[in-house]
Amino acid sequence: MPHYLLVSKTAAITGGTTGIGRAIALEFVRQGCNVAINHLNLPSDSHHKVSLIAEAADIKDKDEKAGSLIEVEGDVTNPETGKNLVEEAVKAFGRLDVFVSNAGVCQFAEFLDLDHDLFASTVRINLDGAFYSCQAAARQMAKQGDGGSIIAISSISALVGGGLQTHYTPTKAGVLSLMQSMAVALGQYKIRCNALLPGTIKTQLNEADLNDDKKREYMETRIPLGRTGIPSDMAGPAVFLACEELSGYVNGAQLLVDGGLFVNLQ
Repeated sequence: MPHYLLVSKTAAITGGTTGIGRAIALEFVRQGCNVAINHLNLPSDSHHKVSLIAEAADIKDKDEKAGSLIEVEGDVTNPETGKNLVEEAVKAFGRLDVFVSNAGVCQFAEFLDLDHDLFASTVRINLDGAFYSCQAAARQMAKQGDGGSIIAISSISALVGGGLQTHYTPTKAGVLSLMQSMAVALGQYKIRCNALLPGTIKTQLNEADLNDDKKREYMETRIPLGRTGIPSDMAGPAVFLACEELSGYVNGAQLLVDGGLFVNLQ
């Protein structure tokens, strides 16, 4: 049941057609927020885009208070992409209130075999992409002069190591650090910057990994709530950080959404 916590707000989200970005986009729409999502427009992903647009339209058809959704093509490794996403959001909806930096990749690899290209592309997408797109959003919000909320999807991997993630964990630690420094830099503009740290969430990125019954069952024994996460588990925390009335004094924070995995050392 929507509570319309984001009525008349505008949000932009990178990597919005699948997984966590998609779940956040749809929940924002339900909460009355207009949303611009960015995507790569890969032929293999076109069905995700089509179904997202249809789902958002269906929400709007059934609830006139719901927000609208538009899609904007672009690769976040290109600094112009974040700028274009923000411009299209403002052109369609008049302003920008919330920005979610979500686009990211995670491909497991052995450290000793890891090649330059995989390391470089992971850094460019996960960290450079977050920097440039968040900077574009911050410039628009600073220009508007009445604050805003920037949310970056980091990871539990920002806080712990992963043997097959030596190229990935540093980027997620970097995203968390970026939000902390941006919180300091942008506080004067009343722009709040915070990080969400998902634990094990079943998305396209790790679906094959979690389809391994043995691995999934092991993870479930490690998580106090007894299950791995799903993308919609990330949507409520994102609404919380986006909503000024709920989180207006939350800035530079990190919110773990992991079912208790991180604290379960025993």
